[in-house]
Amino acid sequence: MHRDLKPENLLIDFDRSLKIVDFGLSNTYKKNELLATACGSPCYASPEMIRGNKYNGLTTDIWSAGVILFAMVCGYLPFEDPETSVLYDKIKAGKYKLPKDVSSEVKDLLAGILDVNPDTRLRVDHIKNHDWWQLCKSSRNSVGIMVGYDRIPIDI
Repeated sequence: MHRDLKPENLLIDFDRSLKIVDFGLSNTYKKNELLATACGSPCYASPEMIRGNKYNGLTTDIWSAGVILFAMVCGYLPFEDPETSVLYDKIKAGKYKLPKDVSSEVKDLLAGILDVNPDTRLRVDHIKNHDWWQLCKSSRNSVGIMVGYDRIPIDI
């Protein structure tokens, strides 16, 4: 498990493929084995890790991916505070505010991923079958602008 997923550790290569980097905090584990080391970036840490509980690495990485998705959709992090203890309280409570114009599909997906209970948090197969994922999957012909390769439109 990576255990430090955040935008700074995600890169896009020349083929527009996502690459995950910085495996300094990663760990391997056996099926059903729980991890105990609290690590990673505070804003992306899962509630179970913050509580000091043993945790499943995959569900913790899914939480972090949900925080990244939230930031991509909303433009800000779901849990922020300059005081670490307050930040941790916000994460453990799992309360966040979405902009009004966020679609019901992505709201539902984020609620499932940012579930403070790791046992009921969405798993990868549920995420891939979610309505929002399927909607995005069908519209992937538009990949955006690739800096250095595509001409960037400028409105003078």
